[in-house]
Amino acid sequence: MVNERMLGLGSARSVIRELFEYGKQRAAVVGPEHVYDFSLGNPSVPPPDAVNETAMRILQENPEIIHCYTSAQGDLAARTRLADSLNRRFGTDYSPEELYITVGAAASLCCVFHALTCPCDEFIVFAPYFPEYKVFIEGAGAKMVLIPPDTEHFQIPLERFEAAITPNTKGVVVNSPNNPSGVVYSKETLQQLSAILTRKSAQYGHPIYLISDEPYREIVFDGFTVPWLPHIYRDTIVCYSFSKSLSIPGERLGYVLVPRQAADAHAVYTAVAGAGRCLGYVNAPSLFQQVTSLCCDMTSDLSVYQYNCKLLCSALRDMGYEVPQPGGAFYLFPKSLEPDDLAFSQRAKEFDLLLVPGSGFGAPGHFRLAYCVQTDMIRRALPKFQALADSYK
Repeated sequence: MVNERMLGLGSARSVIRELFEYGKQRAAVVGPEHVYDFSLGNPSVPPPDAVNETAMRILQENPEIIHCYTSAQGDLAARTRLADSLNRRFGTDYSPEELYITVGAAASLCCVFHALTCPCDEFIVFAPYFPEYKVFIEGAGAKMVLIPPDTEHFQIPLERFEAAITPNTKGVVVNSPNNPSGVVYSKETLQQLSAILTRKSAQYGHPIYLISDEPYREIVFDGFTVPWLPHIYRDTIVCYSFSKSLSIPGERLGYVLVPRQAADAHAVYTAVAGAGRCLGYVNAPSLFQQVTSLCCDMTSDLSVYQYNCKLLCSALRDMGYEVPQPGGAFYLFPKSLEPDDLAFSQRAKEFDLLLVPGSGFGAPGHFRLAYCVQTDMIRRALPKFQALADSYK
């Protein structure tokens, strides 16, 4: 006998991963140059040279200690460097005791959901959303409440949101720049969100936490800015990852920031640490705690993503695709050329285009296109997108 819920999760693979695996199989048949895989958000630009240089220097200078355990919450020197970086950037005064270093943003989110969840708790999520949120929330024993998308602007539909808040609402998850739409939530939207949360927290007599999932914080295009949410809403918890900014997704390094201004901050931080212990994380990878904290003010060449975005948006719109304007990240979320996005994604495979249907993100009738790929592949794929569009005429 096994846990049926875990069996179900293990059996139901992510549609993104399924497409990725299909692409590898298809490439073995027709050649990788003939498969146009836009399924996975895997950075295509290399890390800054300093990442590898720093790793090699640390390995040479500290071979006897770098592979040892660190404190569960992360090495103190690494947390101090991360706090100093945030303070320089955002005019804050965070201490290392407010940071808990994690095995990527997924671990950050899981630790936060497990730390906060009490019986009957609910977390509100806005569609389109990263599908693993449901797994993380339900895995912690809470209920995910999904707000349908505003498919015109992909901002937060505030009236629907306010109507969905109940006495059981423990937290709200925001992801900006957004996966899968690429949209950046405006400061005005977030201020209105904060006002609603403040009002509802007072009404129900308990804090409602805003959980800001920020793996794409640094990937923002001209004309857009990502507000620092703890400046807007007091009870904000930040979950961050270096996977995208430094192009090191496989190294699994991120953090949870529990600002001391947040309600019950000490208890929340302690519970995050307890969740990490319960989930068996022990500590984040020792080597890359040091590497990322020493390189935390750097980024990869993120201009490549803006170029790819402009190239694809312009070409797809000329072909008749409806493409919402992204402000960051490295995804487009166009309307599918038929209402059934699953059928559309299946038809795209006939042209060796791997496009993720929007239903999995809570937004049927759309598809996600990850353009964190080589620019040359995008150029070679454009005739395929045209052929796909022509097949509907």
